[in-house]
Amino acid sequence: MTRRIPLHELAHARAGDKGDTSSISVWVYDPGDYALVRQQVTAERLKAAFPRLIRGDVIRYELPGLCGLNFVAQNALEGGVNTSLNLDAHGKSWSSLLLSLEIEVPENRRCDDGAR
Repeated sequence: MTRRIPLHELAHARAGDKGDTSSISVWVYDPGDYALVRQQVTAERLKAAFPRLIRGDVIRYELPGLCGLNFVAQNALEGGVNTSLNLDAHGKSWSSLLLSLEIEVPENRRCDDGAR
């Protein structure tokens, strides 16, 4: 059996931007959870979860030695800092958006209290 938890229980993230492209890196806390996150947090899932925000391609780069994933989302910032009326045209909120995705974990998986 499985249960759903938000990704932020297993990982943290950082985001940056260049023009209309956002780069979001996800770093898994416990190396034992990397395969689970890698399997469920895909470029296709990210694009499908935010279809109104991501109008271009999403490319995922894997960093298994660091237990990380990097997503490059094109046409994801409403034109970028200089052309958007969006309050967060820099894309910093992408970390929170990505970490809000739910993933399935085994029912018996013990989650810690989040203290890192």
